[in-house]
Amino acid sequence: MSQSEAEIASQAERVKRLVEALNGVLFGQEELIDLVVTGLLAKGHILLEGLPGLGKTELVKGLAKTLDLETKRIQFTPDLLPGDITGNPVLKETEKGRSFEFQKGPLFANLVLADEINRASPKTQSALLEAMQERQVTVLGKAHSLPDPFFVLATQNPIELEGTYPLPEAQLDRFLFKLEVHRNDVKTLEQIVKNREIGIEPTIGSVLSHAEFTEITEAVRSIYLPDVVANYIARLVDATHRGQSTVAELIKFGASPRAALGLAAAAKAKALMAGHINTGFEDVEAVAVPVLQHRIIPEYETRLEGKTNAEVIRQLLEEVPRQELDLPTTLKSS
Repeated sequence: MSQSEAEIASQAERVKRLVEALNGVLFGQEELIDLVVTGLLAKGHILLEGLPGLGKTELVKGLAKTLDLETKRIQFTPDLLPGDITGNPVLKETEKGRSFEFQKGPLFANLVLADEINRASPKTQSALLEAMQERQVTVLGKAHSLPDPFFVLATQNPIELEGTYPLPEAQLDRFLFKLEVHRNDVKTLEQIVKNREIGIEPTIGSVLSHAEFTEITEAVRSIYLPDVVANYIARLVDATHRGQSTVAELIKFGASPRAALGLAAAAKAKALMAGHINTGFEDVEAVAVPVLQHRIIPEYETRLEGKTNAEVIRQLLEEVPRQELDLPTTLKSS
């Protein structure tokens, strides 16, 4: 169902209030916060990577307070088991005798903070695969639906640190965004020192109710995606595969169709945040790096040269034109 410009503008104003509240929680990270909100509006999971102490967990906790969503936190450790996340069958006495009853784990929440996700073993990380894709958990052959909405916001330390495991490619592909949390500059550090104390969390209240948040995510789905923009998304994803572009020579394995769907959803969310009823090329370009950078595997030579995945995607954006040369004039002007 399409919405009017006035309705979209109203939703954009609500989102603006949410972003402003989060900027009061994490100083000097405006771009990061903007992208986190974009990812949630697109109903996607988000992976935050950065060194310890940069505020990744504080951002997620602040987000939980501003939204009227049930939130649970899972601290990932090497000894964490899959059942510790999904839940386990528990033997109970009933009138008909003993029987197993499923006891839900911390995964059953609207917003799940998977803290330091890459400190758990690959077996435990794989417990999230079904949940993140199908929004359900299967235990002893029975499927249990997760709450709606359901988001995983995971934090991870760079893999060079001790005690970390690289996430499987299948799991990385289920994250809509991978965002890097950078260290603060001197001005921001000064602001933190003046306004924060160790062990005391910033005060922040609810900004959007559960119903309001749901209404906004539904509005995102109504944002129009022009054919010419859909074609641009398809060509960007296709260009990550060998033989389809010059940049693809730097990539061993390219992005999946799930990446194209994620790019479209994130671009729609970006358009709504700007108060637009149509998705534009600039919306796609604004989210291309966080959507695609973790979905490509670079060639060994690319890593040897010191090129990051983000740099490869930016180079791809420069190479792939917004419009194909053989598109009809009517489409070019739309």
